[in-house]
Amino acid sequence: MATIRGLPSLVRKQFKAAQEFGDLTFYATQVAILQCNGLPFQLRFSPALAKKPKSNKSADSKPVDPFENPPPGFFITDIAPAHYLVLNKFPVNPAHFILATKEFKKQTDLLEENDLAAAYECLRSYKEEGEELFGFFNSGEHSGASQPHRHIQFLPVQSMLSGIDPASKWEVLADSLTKSPQIDLPFKYFASALPINPTSKQIHELYLELYGKACQVSGKAENNTSEESSISYNLGLTDRAIVVCPRVSEGTKIQDTHGKLLGPIALNGTILGGTLLVKTEDEWNALQDDELRLMEILNAVGISSKNLEGRL
Repeated sequence: MATIRGLPSLVRKQFKAAQEFGDLTFYATQVAILQCNGLPFQLRFSPALAKKPKSNKSADSKPVDPFENPPPGFFITDIAPAHYLVLNKFPVNPAHFILATKEFKKQTDLLEENDLAAAYECLRSYKEEGEELFGFFNSGEHSGASQPHRHIQFLPVQSMLSGIDPASKWEVLADSLTKSPQIDLPFKYFASALPINPTSKQIHELYLELYGKACQVSGKAENNTSEESSISYNLGLTDRAIVVCPRVSEGTKIQDTHGKLLGPIALNGTILGGTLLVKTEDEWNALQDDELRLMEILNAVGISSKNLEGRL
């Protein structure tokens, strides 16, 4: 597979220009580190994000597809033959960008080999520049997906580290999940290390293998075609790891110290990067006051590992 020369610089340049021209809205965040079974999770808080525009319809009430014909200010580059890169319009991490199919393909269909080839092209391009990238894919009603047009999102790890004390030793979760023995988390996941310089076929086969295991624990029939997925799930990708997490809920409510219900706090594939986002100060304070609330959220959005003994 090829690489895109100078991709990190290209993304940063386009992000800066789009920000200066007002094409995108960057939402600054505060960050804290929580612990889940000894693993550090980022908690980010952006009060301005609660005011993010929610309309996804045009004047004639038809849904708007942001990837059908992206404005020039968001466009980064083509990835031949079937994809291109665009900026995220409402990022909380600098240089958050998206890989989208040129032709409309459903977000709920299984990823094809060329989707993963293009995704790895991005990962490898960052790696060759001495930088790292985390990719994630949300599929299905419980995954945190927001657009029906197929797309994979990417966060530069450098931007994910923004505001974090180096002493916290936070790192991208997906890379840790390939270790043996398997790390215990409140939700079930399936992970594999990627071979050195993998082919697109190897990546696609690993993806289908992990997806099949996710279907098994979900009690759903496996669908290994390009047709609609049998389950909701998140996919996490680095240049070293691939992880699939079956989902049963987009989010859940939590109680603060006074018993007040907050949320629901919705999570997407960034959980496989070891990060979550809240939009209110009450949620921000409640999660920091008691880290067991993080466990409660992670247990609710996926399939509980405690309930799966003997099923695999």
